[in-house]
Amino acid sequence: MRELSYSEAALEAIAEEMRRDPRIFYMSTDPILPLLQEFGEQRIKATPITEAALTGIGIGAAGSGFRPIVDWRQVTFCFVAMDQIVNQAAKIHYMFGGQVSFPLLFRATVGGGGRVAAQHSQSPYSMFMNVAGLKMFLPSTPYDVKGLLKTAIRDNNPVISFESSRLLRLKGPVPEEDYTIPFGEALVRREGRDATIVALAWLVHEALAAADELDKEGISVEVVDPRSLVPLDAERIRASVQKTGRLLIADEAGPTAGFSAEVAALVSEDRATFARLKAPPKRVCALQVPIPYSPVLENHVFPDRNRIAAGVRELLKA
Repeated sequence: MRELSYSEAALEAIAEEMRRDPRIFYMSTDPILPLLQEFGEQRIKATPITEAALTGIGIGAAGSGFRPIVDWRQVTFCFVAMDQIVNQAAKIHYMFGGQVSFPLLFRATVGGGGRVAAQHSQSPYSMFMNVAGLKMFLPSTPYDVKGLLKTAIRDNNPVISFESSRLLRLKGPVPEEDYTIPFGEALVRREGRDATIVALAWLVHEALAAADELDKEGISVEVVDPRSLVPLDAERIRASVQKTGRLLIADEAGPTAGFSAEVAALVSEDRATFARLKAPPKRVCALQVPIPYSPVLENHVFPDRNRIAAGVRELLKA
């Protein structure tokens, strides 16, 4: 099996789907050169720096028989298009009484690690999880980013692909044959018996590293990768926690009203899972502050394998 980087796997997914379906076109303020060379300016649109406009164009095109891909680049840039995303894309299928489909993919990178300061180091996916009508995912491997992007492009609803900026150069095996990954299917990356770690994107890899370290201490950790945020695989997460009795959620976003809080709630609110808990759920998240530019301060703000391992040890003491 070939080794592709995370960004290469994403690009391959898009190119393959564009060859398969001529209704797909791509919009971005910075056109991706390999796509432009293959598909030309008719299908790869270099737009002005006005995300509100290109997002609105995408919604209109989706309702007119096309299947647009809108690339916001960094998630920061989509905030100027919140009306189009929240009031239009998320609700328009419902507002039309289900008579028209709006197949539309949004792409955006999220996360820190790039030393690009507060505006360009954000992970605001929980804001969008609060909006009914949007599907979204956050892959942790090249294999997953390709399979989930293909599923999103073929879906008849608005989908947001959040892609970890820390993982763009990460390499991994990707099959040459066509495949898709269904939304709402979490993956157990590592089996364990003493505690469950639910981790997102880059922190999946940090959680696995923490699990290796804890294993030397005789602590067996299970690592669950949700892969998609909406729909979220609550049953697989609950099944893991019922087995281990302990839960730690590792998230590069802040803790307040976030993904980590949602996972803690879906475990605590389920009677069967709550009855098996040996300790309260614990969250290891970014500090609730703007992300600093200083490398030392940025490292202090974000969670990592050491904080994850320390959190598991605290759970076992409870």
